[in-house]
Amino acid sequence: MTNTNATQWTGMIPVEDTALAATDTGGAGLPVLYCNGQFATQGYWKHVINELGAGFRHITFDERARGRSKRSADYSFEAAVRDVDLVLAARGVERALVVGWSYGANVAAHWAHRNPERAAGAVLVDGAFPHDWLTDAMEVRIRKLFKRMSWFTPLLRPTGLTPRMSAAQQAESNIELGKLSRERELGPVLDAVTVPVRYVVASGASLGSRGDEQERIRASLDQVVARNPRIEIAAKVTSNHGALLKKDFRAIADAVRTVAAA
Repeated sequence: MTNTNATQWTGMIPVEDTALAATDTGGAGLPVLYCNGQFATQGYWKHVINELGAGFRHITFDERARGRSKRSADYSFEAAVRDVDLVLAARGVERALVVGWSYGANVAAHWAHRNPERAAGAVLVDGAFPHDWLTDAMEVRIRKLFKRMSWFTPLLRPTGLTPRMSAAQQAESNIELGKLSRERELGPVLDAVTVPVRYVVASGASLGSRGDEQERIRASLDQVVARNPRIEIAAKVTSNHGALLKKDFRAIADAVRTVAAA
């Protein structure tokens, strides 16, 4: 049973070989758990949370080696999905609506698929698109990108803006996401989802993309919606991938309300 009398809390949650920084607003509203972008922190959700207000119980956390969370020996996608369960368990929550952005959209989609009795629904923000975007050439580009960034990212770690992961670890995480995003991998997951799902889709490019690459990836969603009636596109916004949590937070909040009502 979910603890409906929880009070506001901020602290560290021990999980496996690490500890995750988390915040729980408490209250009696429907719990909403937020899954961050690949190297983002829980602070990115502040506009969405403020827009939704006290009618929901908001639970945010920093993934392993991100934000104020500690380092780990495991930065795999499966570890990220496990952490959703571990954070919910630590906060006494049995059933929640999951919201994920970018990498976190994939985490939220997998968790909702695996836990239909515990998922009140999912809102997937510009992520979880089944598309074969990871080619051999793209893998080389990813490794080069993170290697180029490696000289300055350690300087930003004290601010929490970059993860406490090596360039190689960050690249491997991104490449693993590419493999899991392939149509043959992610398509069946989305087809089998049985809870309400709403997508909020950005426009334009994202970090590391070129030309219309990102829009071609997003176009794969049309077939997903056609195959599974529980999945709908709530909004196509004008902001790009990195800006929509700040500029189009109202569209995301509206999608949360829609799923909660369903």
